[in-house]
Amino acid sequence: MRTGKVKKTSQPIHHQPPIRPSSLPKPKMPRRSNLLTVLSLLVLGLLGAVMAERSAGCGKANTIRSQQYTITINGKQRQYIMKIPDRYDNNFAHKLIFTWHQLGGSAQKIVNGENINQGGALPYYGLNALANNTAIFVVPNGLNAGWANQGGEDVTFFDELVKRVEADLCVETTQRFSTGFSYGGAMSYAVACARPTMIRAIAVISGSQLSGCNGGNSPVAFYGQHGTSDSVLNVSGGRQLRDRFVKNNGCTPVNPEPQPNGQNSVKTVYQGCREGYPVTWVIHRGDHNPSQTDSGSSTPFAPRNTWEFFSQFS
Repeated sequence: MRTGKVKKTSQPIHHQPPIRPSSLPKPKMPRRSNLLTVLSLLVLGLLGAVMAERSAGCGKANTIRSQQYTITINGKQRQYIMKIPDRYDNNFAHKLIFTWHQLGGSAQKIVNGENINQGGALPYYGLNALANNTAIFVVPNGLNAGWANQGGEDVTFFDELVKRVEADLCVETTQRFSTGFSYGGAMSYAVACARPTMIRAIAVISGSQLSGCNGGNSPVAFYGQHGTSDSVLNVSGGRQLRDRFVKNNGCTPVNPEPQPNGQNSVKTVYQGCREGYPVTWVIHRGDHNPSQTDSGSSTPFAPRNTWEFFSQFS
């Protein structure tokens, strides 16, 4: 830093008048320092914003455990199962992942998993095995084993679960996700429509519009997959859900419609989407199945694809 030159004097130094700070020339701040100062302030501001997204449960001794709970919503008793990491850290902000079961299923079946060779899904749709203690799972139980969402009551259930979980556990509130198969996919779609600012991304596996779509005009990151031979929910229903968020997210439609590659799935990542709001679509030749595999593989591709999609926002 340059401060200007002080002229030498032949007088003894004790006779020299003291130099007051106000009389010194003002130093010139190099432009590089100005830039670094601005960047430092921006980084601090961003860090502050990130810290502000941590839930109220961060740093608290948690009372929620990995077990089933019951709450009352609109006069009805509702059940849900919590799964927190085995090595839960109340100072680490976790992802919060909702997993909704299919029609006729249950929260317990999502927790336990079912035979993937008979149309079942892996436990927690295979995501807990990939999360490596970074995610908290909420597994709601549907009324009449489904998600009719009459009068928005299942979305209200979602609202209350978010409130209760985040008051007790440490969650990164910009990292809420939702996934499900069939009716569970429809419920994830309903949440994205009605609560777009509360959900970061959804993954719809062989879904259709069964749980309604209150709102549905705001962007939400969307992953969808469906089989062209689906005998329960036609692939056209899955494409309809996808196309809503292709439009909402400002993506460029794909023409012609993506098709499977023989017995292998084809993944399409849409281009031109608004930053932070991607759309990915996976098409396969299979039936109504959450555990579809590619030719020569015994591992379902939905868990890996879903986890990669959710993880891009970390």
